[in-house]
Amino acid sequence: MSCTLTAEQIKAVKAEGFLNHVGTDNFNARIITINGRLTAEQMACIGEAAQKFGNGYTEMTSRLTVEVAGIPYDKIEEFKEFIAKAGLITGGTGSQVRPVVSCKGTHCQYGLIDTFSLSEKIHERFYVGYHGVKLPHKFKIAVGGCPNNCVKPDLNDLGVVGQKIVAYDPDDCNGCKKCSIEAMCPMGAAKLDEDGVMQIDKDVCNNCGRCVGKCHFDCIEGGTTGYKIYLGGRWGKKIAMGKPMSKIFTSEEEVLDVIEKAILLFREQGKTGERFAKTIETLGFENVEAQLLDNGLLERKQQILDAKLHLSGGAMC
Repeated sequence: MSCTLTAEQIKAVKAEGFLNHVGTDNFNARIITINGRLTAEQMACIGEAAQKFGNGYTEMTSRLTVEVAGIPYDKIEEFKEFIAKAGLITGGTGSQVRPVVSCKGTHCQYGLIDTFSLSEKIHERFYVGYHGVKLPHKFKIAVGGCPNNCVKPDLNDLGVVGQKIVAYDPDDCNGCKKCSIEAMCPMGAAKLDEDGVMQIDKDVCNNCGRCVGKCHFDCIEGGTTGYKIYLGGRWGKKIAMGKPMSKIFTSEEEVLDVIEKAILLFREQGKTGERFAKTIETLGFENVEAQLLDNGLLERKQQILDAKLHLSGGAMC
């Protein structure tokens, strides 16, 4: 079978999340899962759609979306109407905010934050709310529940990692000869000093919270929930490790505002075709961080969104 479609037809449906099988009139439909979670009804709908419109197969992407394979071009509109009954949509392509990736930290034994809730808010505010806002390149966001980094937040344009900033005062230490906190700390941040008092090296501690409730004399019983934000990660042909901001944020609203400011900065100050990592490299991390901690970007939000920028494509990285 050969392709009978024009390049314009293929490009138009790609913008809606339909990716062409090279050399054919068939497509994979990329279904957005919001945060990698689907209801049983939605799963059943996807399975039925694969049988009814595709070749009977579904394929998982690395960013927690589901693709239904082998949909003929002339069945695309019927397919979209069919999955819409289960509240499902296609998309996830182009130089804009991409679907959010989340780990299952909400009910993981190591999870420190409600990843599903936060990622859904990010999806609504930025994937939906900024849909159609042209950026220099794609902008990927990941939400991880703890420093295990299962969804690799530091390899995304912006990554959020749950934190637990423990409440510990060395004066509360009982000076046990064998410290249970020192024995279980996965980072080796907890050490007995020369006086036999347990100290936590803040430069080594990754705020995983594993020590909370582990002291036999209750010297670490709580802490503050926080969010570490990484900027400028990139995975692909050119790899870049994201760098953490110096501040650990303590509210979801702060995190959402920083994400919005990062998107606005990228749109305003990034060059068409370059990823956020390159924009940060050009501007300097300290400069970018200072702008994200300030409110200037939000104050000129409408001006940035109204600007005629990034109207022609062409990825450079």
